[in-house]
Amino acid sequence: MGLKIKILPVVFFTLAFSFGQERDLVKYVNTLQGTDSEWALSYGNTYPTVGLPFGVHFFSAQTGKNGDGWKYQYKANTIRGFQQVHQCSPWMNDYAVFSLMPGLGNLVVNEDARALAFRHEQEVGKPHYYAVRFDNGIRAEISPVERGAHMRFSFPGKQRAYLVLDGYIKDSEVTIIPAERKIVGFVNNGRFVPGNFKNYFVLVFDRDFKSFGTWENTQDHIKEGSLHDAGKGVGAYLEFAPGTTVEVKVASSYIDPQQAELTLRQELGDAKRFETTKNRAFGIWNKLLNRIVVEGGTEEEKATFYSSMFRANLFSRKFYELDANGDPRYYSPYDGKIYSGYMYTDNGFWDTFRAQFPLSNILHPGMQGRYMQSLLDAQQQAGFFPTWSNPGMSGVMIGNHAISLLADAWAKGIRTFNPDSALQAYYHEVTNKGPWGGSNGREGWKDYFTKGYIPYGEIHESTAKTLEYAYDDFCGYQLAKAVGNDFYQHVFARQMYNYKNVFDPKVNFVRGRQAQGEWLPDFDPVEWGGPFTEANAWQYTWSVLHDVNGLINLIGGEERFNAKLDSFFTMEQRIEYGTYGREIHEMREMLLAEMGQYAHGNQPTQHVPYLYNFSGQPWKSQKQVRMVMSKLYNATEKGYPGDEDQGQMSSWYVLSALGIYSVCPGTDEYVIGSPLFEKATITLENGKRFTIRAINNGPEQVYIQSARLNGKVYDKNYITYSDIVNGGDIEFVMGDTPNFERGTHSESRPFSLSPLSVKEGSVR
Repeated sequence: MGLKIKILPVVFFTLAFSFGQERDLVKYVNTLQGTDSEWALSYGNTYPTVGLPFGVHFFSAQTGKNGDGWKYQYKANTIRGFQQVHQCSPWMNDYAVFSLMPGLGNLVVNEDARALAFRHEQEVGKPHYYAVRFDNGIRAEISPVERGAHMRFSFPGKQRAYLVLDGYIKDSEVTIIPAERKIVGFVNNGRFVPGNFKNYFVLVFDRDFKSFGTWENTQDHIKEGSLHDAGKGVGAYLEFAPGTTVEVKVASSYIDPQQAELTLRQELGDAKRFETTKNRAFGIWNKLLNRIVVEGGTEEEKATFYSSMFRANLFSRKFYELDANGDPRYYSPYDGKIYSGYMYTDNGFWDTFRAQFPLSNILHPGMQGRYMQSLLDAQQQAGFFPTWSNPGMSGVMIGNHAISLLADAWAKGIRTFNPDSALQAYYHEVTNKGPWGGSNGREGWKDYFTKGYIPYGEIHESTAKTLEYAYDDFCGYQLAKAVGNDFYQHVFARQMYNYKNVFDPKVNFVRGRQAQGEWLPDFDPVEWGGPFTEANAWQYTWSVLHDVNGLINLIGGEERFNAKLDSFFTMEQRIEYGTYGREIHEMREMLLAEMGQYAHGNQPTQHVPYLYNFSGQPWKSQKQVRMVMSKLYNATEKGYPGDEDQGQMSSWYVLSALGIYSVCPGTDEYVIGSPLFEKATITLENGKRFTIRAINNGPEQVYIQSARLNGKVYDKNYITYSDIVNGGDIEFVMGDTPNFERGTHSESRPFSLSPLSVKEGSVR
């Protein structure tokens, strides 16, 4: 597939030069990466996001109908609006949405009828700037600030020029103030929000209104000359002089209208021209992208790397605002009250604990410190830790992975929270079931503590939950052990081995187990669903992140473990639909990958290529990781092998391209894979630099022959967080054939709770 990346005009090369030694890396980013997606098949399920890193509000072109989770699809040929968006997944949909749409000639408000035709050749998708020229000649442009955006609409010819504000799918209110060239109001759409939730917006235009009015999108009823309206789907329209160019400044607040006005002044008050906002946003993104400078590799690989780097730095979204003194405060999406401090939201931890947070711990430890405290604040406000907030508590997916975030931060020296409070909150989490959902509290917790597993029957996905709870309890154990809390250390010391209770040695897989201890009958390891979450036994058997040695022992030693891993990546791609009863998109994505039962498009198997590092055959991890990067990722509209999922898929690529991955968050280790580039320089928040060099690297030279860490011979299959953040360098010599000796000894292997009980040895 050809790479379809648009390089912005020469002005940005000039801009890059003005930022000192920074290179123009924004040019590599394609925000349309992964947008050729639909319900049945995900190449990312992304939209062309315009926003700043971890911004409160993003913006996007809208091709889908109001309320459609697939707000932008690459195959569409019309756009019906430019939305303020917050969506972290189409499966969760969006909240606090409103949109603007330009039009020519007669006023048209209906979202289908007002849609305008466009071609991708007339579209630019960059982090700091989205632009499209419609077939009718209108040009629309957007550049972001943290809590709003600057837009510009250029109307051609002598026809009447309109902008239509759409209030989306629930209640809204608009007030038009012609003397101030302003519209103010609110929308309150969203599912996981308190009853008093509102998103207050202010839009300020730089041109006089020729005419105006309000309308509502349930019947498309227009009220000419109306200055105010409220109700379901209420919006507004403005007419401007023909042939004009209109700039719009947009800001929003969840707190009150006054905060929205203050935010507009704070973030856009001195931006007299659209280019000012655009250039500032470019500078912010370019500075962040320059935190990791890669050298060597192809232009396509750099485009994939920096496009992934962009998406790895969007979520979790900031959910706080700044008062007149610059101090943070926020509307709580959990209890609807106003608090001082920091809050973050829009993240599914089942996805992102694996790579997105471990990457952010390297790049953004300051933000991560604020985030960890916000988790404890959210727990106090909601009664349980958030697990997939959007923006409030949803309970979607499984596991109690907030403890992974907290334990991982603590293990890596980010210690901004009270660990005993965190452990107390986690204990409450695992000994109660929340109001609803698979991750709100702990389903089946009594059986889990007494039987050592969750029986299949009343509780769906029970084996997957047992495995994920065991890892989470390991994280609770790790945190308790690190801070000397003997009580909680003893509580979790036994439960973290519960993964053993769902492993059946007769079939050599984890499987569903019933209440009296008997195994679920008619076992087929390729059958999806039932005791598993979006996966099967082949995929979930490897979900023992914290005790790979223990899993090796269960499977029967290294030789059998490695043979099973080999089969996993190469076996027949047979699928049984199981309790799903039909093909779900994760199944189709696994088939398209053509890598056996390995399903990189979903999270439970994304660590598996690295497991050979634990079993004496690290060269196989090196080969497998490079194969995944080259085969399953690119920077085009088909850029991902499944849902991108709030930065997790992208963070996997960024870390793996650097040559490392976090197999077990909650420890200070990153397992070594095979670096993609000849050189990568990470500039850390503390000003130090860590450099990764891969001499003689290339598409065939994927095998590590030798390594040196800070000049000393290095035989381990992992590096530590402190190795990275203290600065220094690691140098690999690469080759096209495996080195069967390096990294094979027991002391070279990454962390695992258990010792190997079967004699060490490897099969080539």
